Amino acid sequence: MAEGARVWFIPDGYIPERSTGSLESHEAICVLNATTAPATLSITFYFEDRPPIRDITVTVEAERTRHIRTDISKDMGGAAVPKGTPYAVRVASDVPICVQHSRLDSSQDGLALMTSMAFPLIG
Repeated sequence: MAEGARVWFIPDGYIPERSTGSLESHEAICVLNATTAPATLSITFYFEDRPPIRDITVTVEAERTRHIRTDISKDMGGAAVPKGTPYAVRVASDVPICVQHSRLDSSQDGLALMTSMAFPLIG
């Protein structure tokens, strides 16, 4: 039985527009590839008020992790999610992976780090 899943969903994405102090508000798609083969990811971003951004390709090497910042275009093959915009994500992989979502909100002095597991599509 494979560990992980090939398709994952993150329904709640939102990068705060404001940051305070030295830490910038951001979000990341955290991926664990525990297999012995590289994982090729195809990422799609969905928005409330605009068409999706599709076919962002990212590689996670075998037996490695990768933290993909959604606001940094070099992390996402030239695409980036604008701050202050609600979004959702679909992550598909050619090998089973595990996906976690993290958000650093430094819009206030008492910054918050939130993390949650993405929802796997099993079947």
